[in-house]
Amino acid sequence: MTLLALGIIAGTVLVSAFVQGSTGMGFAMIVAPVVSFIDPSLIPVMLLVLMIPLNLYVAARERSAIDWHGVKWISVGRFAGTFAGLWILLIVNLQQLSLLIGWSTLVAAVIALLAPKFTPNRTVLASVGLVTGVTETSTGVGGPPYALAYQHSPGPELRSTVAVCFLVGEVISLVVLAISGQVTGATLQTTLIMLPFLAIGSFISRYVHHRLDGPVLRYMVLGFAIISGAIVIIQA
Repeated sequence: MTLLALGIIAGTVLVSAFVQGSTGMGFAMIVAPVVSFIDPSLIPVMLLVLMIPLNLYVAARERSAIDWHGVKWISVGRFAGTFAGLWILLIVNLQQLSLLIGWSTLVAAVIALLAPKFTPNRTVLASVGLVTGVTETSTGVGGPPYALAYQHSPGPELRSTVAVCFLVGEVISLVVLAISGQVTGATLQTTLIMLPFLAIGSFISRYVHHRLDGPVLRYMVLGFAIISGAIVIIQA
């Protein structure tokens, strides 16, 4: 990989870490299209590895607001979805999968934007985990379902809870991918180069995150979901 390509990925990682640290999501939605264009072999392992320290930081920063009930039920669904995602990654046409994910995300985000305020129950939370397990293991992108589930929650609860859910899911996905031989030394080497840029973006977000809450945060996360869906469709 050329220095220019590494520089582009590094800049994208820095900006994306700032966005996720500030809003609770957005990292994979921004990084995945750029990395996929430069070197698709880095997806999804690089995203999953980088998001572990990022989400650990976000969860620890606002740990008092974590919704552990939601984490539990999302994790149950997430575990099951991981194996479905691995199966899809190995044998299913990824173009068709991307189109399905993209359109589903767009439709769900628009419906959520127009729907009245709601509190997700355990069935919804487990379903969100299941869908995220499939999408994140196969494509590296898992934020939109979380955004839709927690769009009406206070900012600290959204950021910290989604971060813990991401952490649990990322560890599960990486273990399964490693066992199946999908994790390579070359990918890990490139990923390690990106860690300083991840740290800088995460650190800067601490000066902004407390200003994002209420309707502003809701529209931002739904906007990320819509943009993510559109990007996935365009890529496919």
